[in-house]
Parts: sequence; structure tokens; C-alpha cells
Amino acid sequence: MSDRKQELAQAIEAQATLVKQLKADKADKAVLDPAAALLRSLHQELAALDGGAKGKAAKTSFNLKTAKGTKDYNDKDMAIREKVFSTITKVFKKHGAVTIDTPVFELKEILSGKYGEDSKLIYDLADQGGEECSLRYDLTVPFARFLAMNGKEYQNFKRYHIAKVYRRDQPAMTKGRMREFYQCDIDFAGVYDPMIPDAEILRVLVEALTDLDVGKFTVKLNHRKILDGIFEVCGVPEANIRPISSAVDKLDKLPWEDVKKEMTVDKGLEEAVADKIGVYVKLKGGRDLLEKLQQDEELTKNKSASEGLADMALLYDFMDAFGISEKMSFDLSLARGLDYYTGIIYEAVTELSGPPKAKDGAVLKKKKKDDGELDESTVGVGSIAAGGRYDNLVGMFSGTNKKGEPNLKIPCVGVSIGVERVFSILMARQAAADIKSNETEVYVMSVGDSLLKERMEISKELWDADVKASFMFKNKPKLDKQFNACEKERIPFAIIIGKDEIEQGIVRIKDMRSKDESQGGGITVKREDMIATLKEKLASI
Repeated sequence: MSDRKQELAQAIEAQATLVKQLKADKADKAVLDPAAALLRSLHQELAALDGGAKGKAAKTSFNLKTAKGTKDYNDKDMAIREKVFSTITKVFKKHGAVTIDTPVFELKEILSGKYGEDSKLIYDLADQGGEECSLRYDLTVPFARFLAMNGKEYQNFKRYHIAKVYRRDQPAMTKGRMREFYQCDIDFAGVYDPMIPDAEILRVLVEALTDLDVGKFTVKLNHRKILDGIFEVCGVPEANIRPISSAVDKLDKLPWEDVKKEMTVDKGLEEAVADKIGVYVKLKGGRDLLEKLQQDEELTKNKSASEGLADMALLYDFMDAFGISEKMSFDLSLARGLDYYTGIIYEAVTELSGPPKAKDGAVLKKKKKDDGELDESTVGVGSIAAGGRYDNLVGMFSGTNKKGEPNLKIPCVGVSIGVERVFSILMARQAAADIKSNETEVYVMSVGDSLLKERMEISKELWDADVKASFMFKNKPKLDKQFNACEKERIPFAIIIGKDEIEQGIVRIKDMRSKDESQGGGITVKREDMIATLKEKLASI
């Protein structure tokens, strides 16, 4: 090894140790990124030296893995995922929504400052031709940017969007918490009478989760104005409302003592103020809680809280009309960390959403393994859908007039369904062997002679009639292998032909789902009746 290569190898080892330690210490991005960049440049220099010494030989081996926080989906996975997407899309369209698409990356300034403490999770891209860009963190901010650019045409707009988003989060792959994942959003934009679109969005959410068959779920509700009013009444300084709100939002994962510590020790709130907040944020219920808060004189004197309570009273009336109130839980601990919410907020949870519990019932604390990776056995799935009202986000992009008001005001309310988390729940209770990944309805088989051309001709007839059909790509396939292929692919019907059937202009149709031996080789039908008979049988599935 040359002196320079030996120096590089030693430098790489030392720098790799430093980067690993910085990650373990959760070092600030401003410290970690330059250290990681230096490590990459050292590796590149060493690779260049190796390439030169070997005549720039092509790399013959690769580290075959997906990037951290991403995964491949096989045919079984995709069968479930496509069903999830189609189910959600059907519900969205039922409520009059149309779809749009936006770029996978946005100008960095568009995304900056919209996500509160979560802004640190945005993926920033290298400068490309003078534009600083970032991968989209969600579908809401790009939608608001779209409305700001096209607001005159889309003053009142029901839109849905299903696409990938990206977050530099600590992944928990088996729980559907990833760095690249799909969101399914529906938003109602425009000026309407109070709480009507909010109620319908919640109806959409309940319909979608019911149709997806995720099991028992609850939609937690709160209102940003009520929460802000509580903070004001309890004595939280205005500048601290969002940081304290973010701490309160962790009550579904942490005990009150830990949340109180974050508010007082980490964020400088007085202990007496934190205790007052604790009295409120531990409350949850339904219309009964709303009535209790309406009788709280100190709270109702607060303008923000009073407006929020009035909204919630209307919302409960509308949810009763839509038949969804029993799915709701008015939960004052729900805060939602994103900065752009201005009114009602909500998230849907299941029994798998919270962190796992030990045998004694105590909540397991999030842990890391020896290699620094998250121990996924200590992590819950989290919320499977979330959203709320955001009335000012579009205006943030539209500029201001002489009075300092936004040039364009388009209030919005929406919900986002987390497909990966829904998918993890569905896959956890579905055996892979029970999943049919193809949609083939008929398998064309031959007995005895090859009859390859005849199998092809029958397949063509089926395809022309929009019947999903397949056959074995072998000139002389064995009958048992054809039956095995049909069974493996879970194909419901087989068309069986032999030399006699061809000569007589008939086919045999066999129900492959039935183990009834009395059907023998299947029913015999005339060739001209084959399509009609099959379609009748397929319609009964």
C-alpha cells in the first residue's frame, strides 16, 4: 500500500468513528453534515487511487440493500397496496374530489418554516443551477403553493393527491415509519359556512378507514383555538405557545411527568403554569367534555377559546347528522406539531398506534439497539391519518397588500391518510400465501398433444372479451405442472382442451377453487358459448 493510500485508510477510519459518534450523540445538522461530507470525499479519493492502480477496473460487487428508511415491495405487497389506493380513491371521488400532481421537490424557501420543530426532517438537495430545493415533506404545503399560483381559477376546490413524500426521520420499518412513503390527501379549499367542510372531511376519513378494514379506530379531535386559549389562560407567554404545544402533543407517547419536564426544564416554563396546563390537557371525552368547557368561566372569557368552543359545538351537530360522532374523541392533549394549523385538528389511531406495553401494563420506552438503530419492538405504529384546518397557509405565499394583508385568502381543511402505516396493520394479519397478487381469471391448459397454437387462439378470444387469461409458455407442458401453476397463482377457472375437444368444437371449464371430485374434468360447453359461460361464472365470484 502506498504512503498516501495508507494515510487515507487511517483518516477514513478516524473520520468514520467521529461520524458514528456524532450520530449517536444526535449532533446538530450543522456539525454532522460537514463531517459526513469529509468522510465521503476521503472515500472518493481512495477509490480514485484504487481505480488508477487497477486501470480503472469496473466495480464488480455492490452492497445490495435499499437505502435506510426505504424498501422494495414484492408482488404480494403491491396487491394489498393497490387495493388500499383504489379503496381510498373511490371514497375521495365519491365526495366530489378531483386529483392534481405537484413536483416531488420544491424550492427550499417554499417548505422552510412551515413545519415547526419537524423542519429539521426536511431533505435538502444540493444546489442545482442556482436553485436551492428540498424534497417535499408532505402534500399540503405544495397544495397551498399551487393554490397561491392558481387561486383565481381554484377559489372553491375539492382536491385529492396520492404521492410519495420524504422525511429524514428515524425509521421503524415494520411499523410503517419510513423516510420515503406515500400520503393520500384530500382537502377542501374555499370560503364556506363554518364547519361544514370540516365535518365532511371527517366523514371521508371515517368512510375510508372503515372500507380499508383497519379494525377498531378512534379519531381524536381538538381545536387549535381552544388549545391556544388554554395556554393563554394558564399564563404561557405568546412566544412559547407553539413550543409548549409541541410538548403537549407527546402525551400519547410519554407520561405527564416527562412532558412537564420538557415544558419546564427544556423550554423554561414556570412549574405552576405547567401544572395548570396539566389539569386541562389530561381531559378527553365527547360532547360531555365540550359542555364542561363551555361552563368554564375563565376559559369562555378568552376570545380564542370561546371561538374554538363555538366551532366544536357546530361540528358535533354536523357529525351527528353524518353519523360519525361515536368514532370521535375530544382530546385536549392533541396538539399536532405542524405550525400551519389554525382551527380544528385531528388524528386517527388504532390499538396498534401507541407504544407497546410490558407485561405489567407499563408503556415501553423507545430504545435503540447496540448498533444505534431503533429497536422497533419498543415503537408503535403511530397515527394512521391526521389533518386539520389551515386558513392562512395559502396567504403566506401570495404576498401582502398595502394594509399588510395577504393578496389571496383561501381557507382550507384536509386530512392525510398514512398508507404505509395502514399497510403495516393489514399485512400483520394477512398470511402471504393467502394473497393473490395477479388478477388472472382463467388458465388455458392442454392435455396430451402440445396444442400451443390452440391455447394461444383461446387466450386471444378471452383477451378480446376482456377476460384476464394466461397459459404456460411451453410447447409441450405436462398437465400436472399446469394444474400446479393454476393453483399457485390462485386462478379460479381453467379451460382444458385436448385433441378431441378441438375436433368437436368444445372446451371444458373447471372451477379450480372447488375440491369437489364430482366435477371431474369440468363442464363441457360449445366453443361459441365459452365466453358467455365464463363471464356468468366470473360474475358470481
